[in-house]
Amino acid sequence: MTVPSALPPQLVAILMLAGSNIIMNLAWYGHLRFKSAPLLLVIVAAWGLAFFEYALQVPANRIGHQVFTAPQLKGIQEALSILGFFLVSTPWLGKRSA
Repeated sequence: MTVPSALPPQLVAILMLAGSNIIMNLAWYGHLRFKSAPLLLVIVAAWGLAFFEYALQVPANRIGHQVFTAPQLKGIQEALSILGFFLVSTPWLGKRSA
């Protein structure tokens, strides 16, 4: 899949992976801010967010695989996942890392 863009595919893939990781971290941990919300509601909300995460993740991997290997994409994704967690946990949950 080739996506016409003024940006290089490396940057497009990384930006899309970063966005998908922010969304996924919100799906995984965002509900912790609403501890009184019913569990079923937060599960459904998390699945709803996961749809948008996948809507970025899948094309990011397709675009990124033009210029990165699969292990390189996974490494980028994992690094962004940790960064995404800190970006979500600090402002959203009010927690600082140790």
